[in-house]
Amino acid sequence: MTSSRKPPLTYLDAGVDIAAGDRLVDRIRPLAASTQRPGSLGKIGGFGGLFELPPGRFRAPVLVSGTDGVGTKLKLAFEMNRHHTIGIDLVAMCVNDVVVCGAEPLFFLDYFATGGLESAQAEAVIAGIAEGCLQAGAALIGGETAEMPGLYRTGEYDLAGFCVGAVEKDQIIDGNAISDGDLVIGIGSSGLHSNGYSLVHAVLKRSAADLTDAFGDSTLGETLLTPTRIYVPALLNLIQSVPVHGIAHITGGGIAGNLKRVLPEHCRAELYRANWPQPAIIDWLQQAGDIDDDELLRTFNCGLGMVVVVTAEQASTVLDVLNRHGEQSFIVGKICTGPQSVVIV
Repeated sequence: MTSSRKPPLTYLDAGVDIAAGDRLVDRIRPLAASTQRPGSLGKIGGFGGLFELPPGRFRAPVLVSGTDGVGTKLKLAFEMNRHHTIGIDLVAMCVNDVVVCGAEPLFFLDYFATGGLESAQAEAVIAGIAEGCLQAGAALIGGETAEMPGLYRTGEYDLAGFCVGAVEKDQIIDGNAISDGDLVIGIGSSGLHSNGYSLVHAVLKRSAADLTDAFGDSTLGETLLTPTRIYVPALLNLIQSVPVHGIAHITGGGIAGNLKRVLPEHCRAELYRANWPQPAIIDWLQQAGDIDDDELLRTFNCGLGMVVVVTAEQASTVLDVLNRHGEQSFIVGKICTGPQSVVIV
């Protein structure tokens, strides 16, 4: 008599390979180690990431935290099978939020979720995260890799990042010092950064453009995958050089939506669009998608990744400091007395 008993199920049968996850941890351990900085404790693979505020580094530290993802820019990485820069985007979106408060990013953690672990792909993503941490001066002290079969398509994944920084309590930059007569300085973006990609995909579909089409010195796809610029070193140096009244990271909502977040109730910002260049990729998107100006400014950074508010007397010094750190910067507007608002002329 033949037995009809089915063989016992394993986690691997269900689509989760614990051994592959363990091997990935071993492969990324050197990547994380390369980002260590004063204060780093413990090692990758434990239950929690450990970090000690360096003794004597801060008098009255306030911790500043930020979390973000990469959004539908991930779809381009999947379509092009290029995963080595998307991790830089992840770090940038978090550390750039933290530094606008005047905080120095200290450490970073990531969350990588996929349907089935592809070790080479995951290692490429995490190598990009490590590179972003090196650029920002933050230690990669831990993370989580989750396999969830059936939740993601083959070859796809999602990312989330978490950053913690510190700033002296009496040096927090919150925009309250902004006043009438201050000047607004914009810092150039590296492209779209990581916002507006749902509209990008709609434009690609409407225009029937191919990601392999030539675009400038590269291709359209590679241009769209250009990683978000990390402004941490330049901004930390700037904060040490001059009094900074306010900083805005230009993400979803565009220049006006994000600058308004740091303006006091009695301040109005007037910006002059002719004062800074707009990247060619944004010109292409506007033309190919027939996007009107208001929608363009509401969706994309339109060439400015950060906006800094300082006194008129400090403006030339600010431009010099940013230029020395390789950042393109422009006086793009001024602060006036009026209802809390941003007008782009």
